[in-house]
Amino acid sequence: MSKNVKQKYYVVWRGLKPDIYADWETCKQQVENFNGAQYKSFPSMEEAKKAFEKSYEQVIELKGKKILQELTTDRKPILNSLSVDAACKGNPGNLEFRGVYTDTGTELFRRGPYDEGTVNIGEFLAIVLALAWLKKNKLIMPIYSDSKTAMIWVRKKQVNTKLRWTEKNQKLLKAVHNAMQWLKENNCSNIPILKWETKLWGEIPADYGRK
Repeated sequence: MSKNVKQKYYVVWRGLKPDIYADWETCKQQVENFNGAQYKSFPSMEEAKKAFEKSYEQVIELKGKKILQELTTDRKPILNSLSVDAACKGNPGNLEFRGVYTDTGTELFRRGPYDEGTVNIGEFLAIVLALAWLKKNKLIMPIYSDSKTAMIWVRKKQVNTKLRWTEKNQKLLKAVHNAMQWLKENNCSNIPILKWETKLWGEIPADYGRK
């Protein structure tokens, strides 16, 4: 494991084999395509063990209260929301992006890696994927992003990047074109896209923890 990647432990309450797992790939095998899967990551084995002794519902409720209690500012995020983030090794470089439930940190989707991408493109695609998921499931809740650039691109339904498109990132280019087309064909004006206030609230819940 890279020294820059923080160790996480994953509790699976409902999946193929409920247990505590020390890596995401093993956890993913237990919950991917499992209807009603319940799982969450924790920064230490001790916290994971304590959580595993409780029900998933109890942990979600306690987590939400803890977030609000720890924030000393009057401006607080809406916990019943989605948060998205992207990570890129290099600029351009290998790009990943994902979305999570803000209150629990439970991963909703993850995409990548894509060759020769940028963080802003990843953030843009993550917002669009979150919008598409909400629309498909007929849900309305805010989406948080810490990228002003990506939020502007979504609002304008157009990506404005200086990234040089090559044969290596054709897969990413196709994803960007599909996302822009989806925005033009779908009205999501009723879904708020909000700026995550990192200085007030810390890193966005979807952060990869690789800084």
